[in-house]
Amino acid sequence: MSMLLCPSMMCANFRSLEHEVNALEEANVDIYHIDIMDGKFVPNFGMGLQDLEYIRQQTQKTVDVHLMIDNPSAYIDLFADKGADIIYFHPETDMHPTRTIDRIVGRGIKAGIALNPGTAIASAEPLLGMVDYVLVMTVNPGFAGQTYLTFVNDKIKALQAYKHEKGLNFTIVVDGAISEEKINELAHYGVEGFVLGTSTLFGKDEPYKAIINRLKNI
Repeated sequence: MSMLLCPSMMCANFRSLEHEVNALEEANVDIYHIDIMDGKFVPNFGMGLQDLEYIRQQTQKTVDVHLMIDNPSAYIDLFADKGADIIYFHPETDMHPTRTIDRIVGRGIKAGIALNPGTAIASAEPLLGMVDYVLVMTVNPGFAGQTYLTFVNDKIKALQAYKHEKGLNFTIVVDGAISEEKINELAHYGVEGFVLGTSTLFGKDEPYKAIINRLKNI
């Protein structure tokens, strides 16, 4: 099965980011996932522009940016200029989400929306035909190391059913406590992309290449 494996760079060892990126490149990951937080929408601060710039300079692979910030429309050009290939934002943080999607697409970037565990699919339905990716949060956003919220499985199944019913083409990606067992389970629900953090990839004794190779063979 083809899948997108996306290391969450917030979980990387920032004492040796060069080594981390080199090891992930050797492992042939698919997308570098960059979390940007403003301390308002979520109670934490994420990675900075310098981190995004550095990773962008070190890879030809896709780099996504997950904006967990208020008023994301004001920052689309900034992150586009820094080299993001995909920009996710949370529709509830934006007064005019369709305009923001248009702005992302207008910059030649793939547009994505992110759905928190408590965000209903119905609230995002008008946007689903406009985006390339839907990032389903399986923990409350903002911190690594949380417990997977199993009730979100029903949302994932409903999202896949809606996609099939309407003939839409967005890619479903999940983010939050994604273990190897969860990848195996969620792939059967139609999930194609997996953000990998401390549950699967980072902080393990096994080399990244060995982990990624095993996951790609699920």
